[in-house]
Amino acid sequence: MHNRIYPVMVMFVSVLTGNAQQESDSVRTIVLDSVTVTAKSYRTRVSRSSTLAVEVADEDFLNKHFTGNLMQTLEYLPGVRSMDIGSGFSKPVIRGMGFNRVSVVENGVKQEGQQWGSDHGLEIDAFNIERVAVRKGPSSLLYGSDAMGGVIEISHSPAPAGNGLHSEVSLLTKSANGAVEGSVMLGFKHDALYVKLRYSEKHFADYRVPTDTVVYLTQQIPVSRRRLMNTAGVERDVNLYGELHEGRYLSNYALSNTHQKTGFFPGAHGIPDVSRVGDDGDSRNIDLPFSLVNHFKATSRQQYSWDNIAGTADIGFQNNHREEWSRFHTHYGRQLPPATEPDKELQFTLNTVSASARLRSLLDGDFEHTLGCDFLYQQNRIGGYSFLLPEYDRLTAGLFALSEWRLSEQLLISGGIRYDYGRINISAYDDPYLNQYLQEMGYGEAPTGQYSRRSYPVDREFGDFSGSAGLVWIPAPHHSFKASIGSSFRLPGANELAANGVHHGTFRHEQGTTTLSSERGWQIDGSYIFDNEDVSLSATSFFLSYDNYIYLQPTGEWSVLPHAGQIYRYSGAEAVFAGAEVSLDVRMLKVLKYSITGEYVYTRNLSERTPLSFSPPASVRNTLTVNIRNIRLYAEMHDIAAQNRVAKNESRTGSAELFNIGGSIEVPFCGRYVELSMSLRNLFDTKYFNHLSFYRKVEIPEPGRNLMVKFTFK
Repeated sequence: MHNRIYPVMVMFVSVLTGNAQQESDSVRTIVLDSVTVTAKSYRTRVSRSSTLAVEVADEDFLNKHFTGNLMQTLEYLPGVRSMDIGSGFSKPVIRGMGFNRVSVVENGVKQEGQQWGSDHGLEIDAFNIERVAVRKGPSSLLYGSDAMGGVIEISHSPAPAGNGLHSEVSLLTKSANGAVEGSVMLGFKHDALYVKLRYSEKHFADYRVPTDTVVYLTQQIPVSRRRLMNTAGVERDVNLYGELHEGRYLSNYALSNTHQKTGFFPGAHGIPDVSRVGDDGDSRNIDLPFSLVNHFKATSRQQYSWDNIAGTADIGFQNNHREEWSRFHTHYGRQLPPATEPDKELQFTLNTVSASARLRSLLDGDFEHTLGCDFLYQQNRIGGYSFLLPEYDRLTAGLFALSEWRLSEQLLISGGIRYDYGRINISAYDDPYLNQYLQEMGYGEAPTGQYSRRSYPVDREFGDFSGSAGLVWIPAPHHSFKASIGSSFRLPGANELAANGVHHGTFRHEQGTTTLSSERGWQIDGSYIFDNEDVSLSATSFFLSYDNYIYLQPTGEWSVLPHAGQIYRYSGAEAVFAGAEVSLDVRMLKVLKYSITGEYVYTRNLSERTPLSFSPPASVRNTLTVNIRNIRLYAEMHDIAAQNRVAKNESRTGSAELFNIGGSIEVPFCGRYVELSMSLRNLFDTKYFNHLSFYRKVEIPEPGRNLMVKFTFK
């Protein structure tokens, strides 16, 4: 089965010329910016009349696949993958791109945290997510830097139609990590005013894995009782949302605060030591080392519509505070612990202010024009006895124009252009303890100064253009084609420009390059869509080419820092991405539906002649669903191919075949609805590895058999 995945998916890359999504059965219609979206029972997709590559998961889709983790829920969409950090948190990967190449936008404002690190997840309440739009591929035209790989847009559902109180209670349990999660929402609607408050809380224990031993650096590390010690955690979320809709005027205001505390498996943090991973008898305590994250966000949207013009403005403020605690240790003999909080290994405090505005004009029935601008200012400050990311101030601003022209009912074309300005100022930092250590080891003045400078001083400006053009052709009912071409860019991050030291999350010496230019790339993509009452088919292919793709290059130079290995230096290279996504739904006998989705991504570093790191393996998901009135049952087989195309010093990952089953029932109760759903994931307790997992490098497998039970009253 796995050997057949590659040629089938590569065939679609070679033959198809499209990038779009099928049109869904029309139950209700909403408007999301310039995209018309229709909803159906499982999935919603962008209308065939739009050239924008947007796939939308509505509230019903999110409920059906809810796992308490946004990215693991969205993995059911082809081309979207989850980069996991244990069993608690994840970050997005779209078509093989992640980290600062994918933006997450909530209520019109980009989520800004420490997304540059592989061990940093999203700080967003999964219970509070009601609708998600996924833009696959470069989205720099609309969102600027950090959106070159795609965008995940999170928005609120429309306010209820009737006045009065509205409430919802949700409970979720998971057997793999003993999770107990709950959320309570209370809303009030009176004419034009709508307000809702949600509180969510999650507690989870050390998670179970189907193995007794993990291996790192040839050292065997025991896993007591098949529980990964110190991977327990807790999360608390508060969300307040208010909306005023008066005639042509719409405004909303949102406040949210997410607080997370999660343990790190001691064998995957710092230097492995068997003595640190013994069973402490308590699977729910959180001991050193652990991470502590708090993300506060305040946003507002103001929108007004005239006869042929609509204007929108979004503003936001965010405070992202991250700490990592680990018992004080030093690689340099004379470094003393701090006088206060001696076990605080690192601290990042990132403050972000952002604003954007868009003006859309409908001059006549054939033309639509959009003008937009945005602004962002960031300030990052650091602390702790060991850190890698330096202090910096960052400013970006952009201006764009987008036009659509409908030549006929069968043909639509669009095009746009954008210019961005960016400036980053990074503070230098010299480590006196490291300087003294290197002198005592007999190193000369030049290498001592080079290595003890933990952060280089940088003050640079950037200016970049991006653009896109596309078309939609509907030659006959039920058939449509899409094609587009676009350019994108990304400003280099502070770590890529100035960092110089050991990154404990990746166990290596990472070194920035102060002369890096912006990443730049071109994408060509297209798709074919067929959709009728019984069959829906969407087949997409894409090709991306970068002339300055930033990556960590193994230099072959041995670092003089203790326990550091060789130096990895951020460099620019020519690189390509290519791939395909296929989705087929067949509806039979009115109650039975068969679905198959598949995806494949090919990456190549042309300068190194190797694949790029964190390239997701090909996968195929087969699902059979039975819907009888208010009862839904499903069975699923998920095939994941082996990933043998890896970067230098990256481990290969074997194939896996996973089976999932589940179902749900919804019944009326006192004028409301009660929904009970159950799912059993990894039915046969298969031992397998996620190639994108933070724990993959320590040979830690994914959680074993996992029974999830969810109860919702609304």
